Amino acid sequence: MNPLVSENQIETFQRDGVAVIRGLFSDHVDTIRAGIDRNMAEPGPHAAENLKPGEAGRFFDDYVNWTRIPEFEDVIRNSPAAEVAADLMRSSTAQIFHDHVLVKEPGTSKPTPWHQDGPYYFVSGQQNVSFWAPVDPVKEASLRCVIGSHLWDKPVLPTRWLNEDNFYPDDEIYMPVPDPDAEGMEIAEWALEPGDAVAFNYWILHGARGNEAAARRRAFSLRFVGDDARYTERPGPTSPPFPGHGMVPGDRLRDDWFPVIFRRGQ
Repeated sequence: MNPLVSENQIETFQRDGVAVIRGLFSDHVDTIRAGIDRNMAEPGPHAAENLKPGEAGRFFDDYVNWTRIPEFEDVIRNSPAAEVAADLMRSSTAQIFHDHVLVKEPGTSKPTPWHQDGPYYFVSGQQNVSFWAPVDPVKEASLRCVIGSHLWDKPVLPTRWLNEDNFYPDDEIYMPVPDPDAEGMEIAEWALEPGDAVAFNYWILHGARGNEAAARRRAFSLRFVGDDARYTERPGPTSPPFPGHGMVPGDRLRDDWFPVIFRRGQ
């Protein structure tokens, strides 16, 4: 087990679906910042600006760039994230799914909508983990996670962040997006320093407030899957789409596209 994570944190992650790993990327903060700068200067095909005309600030996000941004690949391969992911998942392997950059500039009032990541993805299984790591100190604009929501009977209907319409046809597979604050759900959030990370299951309902502070809020996410991850189909195109992958339901994720970064005993 990596010394950055304890058995108690693993139990918390398994039970609650979320845990904090302090200092996970502390030796890689400058590298991540440089990668975010490169990503924003050279956006990829999935880059999005998530504000409507007239809304203040800037809310940029982009994903699936690690194969073209060397700083991100460096962090994936050389940080302890993959080993810690395997520990949290109780998996013998940690396979990279994708990276994600989310930047809220000062004065951005728009929140990140409540959502689960799992319904957007073509991945089934419970052995998975996302790391959400700021490279700026955060307090009010930190990630917010609904405790235990990874164990709900129904997944939450995914929506598009800009206009908040449904990502898939509305049907009985999904439940409507709840309002955790209004419904009195148990929400966890933490003040974080650069290098800290929130680790959460793909099926955790999560969001974030806007960034009303005078400082930037730059966050970097890495998503890993474990031994039980399999390709599955959704009611429409997934996000990320990964066109031409050639997988069929029940397949392991192809390791030439989604390399195994950590394997127990190696």
